[in-house]
Amino acid sequence: MYAVVAITKHGVDIARKVGEQLPNAHVYYTNKFARGDEAEKGIHVFEGNVRLLLPSLFQTYRGLVLIISLGAVVRMIAPLLKDKKTDPAVVVVDDKGEHVISVLSGHLGGANELTRQVAALLQARPVITTASDVQKTIAVDLFGRQFGWVWESDEKLTPVSAAVVNEQNVAVVQESGEREWWNYDTPLPSHICVYSSIPEALAEKPDAALVVTHRLLSKEEEAILQNGVLYRPKVIVLGIGCNRGTSAEEIEAVIDETLAELRFSGKSVKAVCTIALKKDEPGLLEVVRKYGWEFVYYSPEELNHVHMEQPSETVFRYTGAYGVSEPAAKLYSGAENLELVKKKSGNVTISVALLRH
Repeated sequence: MYAVVAITKHGVDIARKVGEQLPNAHVYYTNKFARGDEAEKGIHVFEGNVRLLLPSLFQTYRGLVLIISLGAVVRMIAPLLKDKKTDPAVVVVDDKGEHVISVLSGHLGGANELTRQVAALLQARPVITTASDVQKTIAVDLFGRQFGWVWESDEKLTPVSAAVVNEQNVAVVQESGEREWWNYDTPLPSHICVYSSIPEALAEKPDAALVVTHRLLSKEEEAILQNGVLYRPKVIVLGIGCNRGTSAEEIEAVIDETLAELRFSGKSVKAVCTIALKKDEPGLLEVVRKYGWEFVYYSPEELNHVHMEQPSETVFRYTGAYGVSEPAAKLYSGAENLELVKKKSGNVTISVALLRH
């Protein structure tokens, strides 16, 4: 949700226009310029100084579009700033609607994109000063976010970003995940080189690195993270079968143990797949909700159409399918060969596949 705020007569005109065209926008302006139709249009009217309103808006909205002078905005928001990972996007529009300026949380908060949106609907000029946007290069803090990639740690985001924008030698090592991460219509800058393995990149002694993998790194491989950021793409698919009433704790323990054995990161899990009989299994549902994983289930007929290395007559008698975890993982991932065909542990059976991009 966005808040669009104005305190001048011309600003109110702009705020109403933005509020009508920007999705999920709430308009706020001073009662001095109320027009009588605010309640009907869902517009919020406030009394007094806008400075008193900003703290609550700062906490409530993911982005603020302020039709107020840039200097005044800087002074008002300064006491409210906490962290770029939590502060909302702040965008300033001048009183004629000619310039839209990205002020705060340009990348992580989405202010740069919000700036482009508002500028487009006002036919104004977007003003963005983030170096990676201006230079059309990799935004380290946003790398792969459109695909759901997550950082292992944000410790090196700043120095790695500096290496990218200062055109030092940067390695992108990609072992898994989506390959369509370059968003510009220009070629990848010459100082950024893509490698398929960490040893290959280390041999070139890059100044910084962006590493995309679902694997846990070895001690030797961790050398690349001295000035590097590790990203976890969503590529792991878990096929799971379990006895009725199996606890979430047991299911989670088997998942953790299995991923550790494979040396895979839990942050790269994308989906849990099973048979339709288990679509309401409380333990399974609790685990997928806890981690925000996709939960997919298939009919016995769908599962039986998949080639299985280890079909089971016993499973067929109880479920109508010759297997659950193995074919479910194959169906979702499209993989012919699994990283783990099938393992039974207590009340849980698990198979593991990787999505190929």
